[in-house]
Amino acid sequence: MRIRIVDAFTDRPFAGNPAGVLLLDAFPDDNRLQNVALEVNHAETAFAHPLPSGGEADWALRWFTPVTEVDMCGHATLATAHVLHTTGAHVGAVRFATRSGVLIATPAEDGSITLDFPTAPLTPAEVPDGVAEALGAVPLAAFDTGPRVGDLVLELADEKTVHALRPDHKALAAYSRRGVIATARAENPALGYDFVSRCFFPNVGIDEDPVTGSAHTALAPHWAARLGRTTLTGLQASPRSGRVRTELRGDRTLLTGRAVTVIEGDLLA
Repeated sequence: MRIRIVDAFTDRPFAGNPAGVLLLDAFPDDNRLQNVALEVNHAETAFAHPLPSGGEADWALRWFTPVTEVDMCGHATLATAHVLHTTGAHVGAVRFATRSGVLIATPAEDGSITLDFPTAPLTPAEVPDGVAEALGAVPLAAFDTGPRVGDLVLELADEKTVHALRPDHKALAAYSRRGVIATARAENPALGYDFVSRCFFPNVGIDEDPVTGSAHTALAPHWAARLGRTTLTGLQASPRSGRVRTELRGDRTLLTGRAVTVIEGDLLA
């Protein structure tokens, strides 16, 4: 069984968000999928297999963290599309059948890939008691991303506050189903990004996710409303860092980035 490690939302190795990618003939039992994801031990491992022609999707796709299966994952979808296109397993736009419906990944001539994902509707919320202490900063506002994404978005005062966060991950787990997204407006848009974020997902076994495509389905509408533009670029300011270009199209959000395969080998077990 061939396995690849792909760095997503970056154009260079050892940055962005690494994902395991396995192209299969069919899905084995869930215990095997979970054990492989635990062995890979990245934020997500993606498993995909081709579907019969003539249907609404081309490939079935599932995502697992080291501890659980998840409903949506942007970076591992980007990584899977990258593997399909670079290996010749699929040509052109690919339609994935997933827990979040059919998701489309479209390659461009410049090597980037654009994902078509559902927009996460944001609902203003009260800043929860104790979350400032858990996060290590006082939020200006809080928003619920709804059941599909399952995060609490916290807007902070400025970019440097986001960079400086050293949260209590165990304490943060109490505030949402998946995790907490901290975000702020970019201090200097001339650097090529409009907003920054960091994502903490202790409830799915990821203290800090390096670059989170699914989070940008909530960040895109938030910052589009604040900045008055539907096309923006987000910098996820994790230690590995990565950029996501977003375009808000009503109930859909386009997420564009690049990917690099860094490891390829055989799964022997």
